Amino acid sequence: MTITGFTGAGLDRADHLRLDPGRLAALMAHEEARLLRLAELDPVLDEEGRLAWEGFAADAGDCLFLGLDEGVPLFAPLVRTAALGQRAWSVFRLLAMMSARDAAIWGAARSVNEWHNRHRFCSVCGNESEVFRAGWGRKCPACGAEHFPRVDPVVIMLAEHGDRVLLGRQPQYPAGRYSALAGFVEPGESIEEAVARELMEEAGVAVRDVRYVTSQPWPFPGQLMIACLATAESDALQLDANELEDAFWASRAEVEAALAGDPAARFLAPPAFAIANTLLARWSAGE
Repeated sequence: MTITGFTGAGLDRADHLRLDPGRLAALMAHEEARLLRLAELDPVLDEEGRLAWEGFAADAGDCLFLGLDEGVPLFAPLVRTAALGQRAWSVFRLLAMMSARDAAIWGAARSVNEWHNRHRFCSVCGNESEVFRAGWGRKCPACGAEHFPRVDPVVIMLAEHGDRVLLGRQPQYPAGRYSALAGFVEPGESIEEAVARELMEEAGVAVRDVRYVTSQPWPFPGQLMIACLATAESDALQLDANELEDAFWASRAEVEAALAGDPAARFLAPPAFAIANTLLARWSAGE
């Protein structure tokens, strides 16, 4: 079965240690403790293409406790940055070279870092909050409110009509790339309702029989991608030009050619670490 990107870190997150200052201090002083190297929020790779780590220094500043890797404490720096929301293609090229496990570890560090940078101030009283719970939260010293990293649910789906699926492209995509349609789940809405609404809004396609396939964390900045299939009532399209530049119904053969990297394929498939690629692979394989 195809594994989704940014999953499989395999760390013991050791949540019970996050509010234990003594145990955390001991973990930081552990002779094997490691600190993830970051360039702003981007991964730094060593000569073998793996995540670069360094020894934990006493002056490391605010850090995120990532968890235990077979007893070895792993941390990431909490970086103050103005480079928020950026998804440079250079980072995507690095991800294409990284192992799934490394991508998952870095993805968590990046996502929590973005959250800290976006939520420095208490949403209750407006005062600047402080890092607590080993980086997995912020606490307001003025009113005592506690805030925790947020995850925004996003549905990403293939509408299926016969033996074809609907793919679309946005203007910012690389030339030739098409992907599954996606959108945020709105308050008061189920996953199934969000799938149906987004397909209708973006492509004018009515669907039924929504089926969950798999999920994936997406650290740009902090979504949970929820992949689904749905059965389309018709193959007629009415595109929202504000959302999609183009869309078409792809046959199974066209999907297989794109996933195989065939230069003659009708479209360029999403990168392997994106859940849209997983969704297309599972649909192509009949899973």
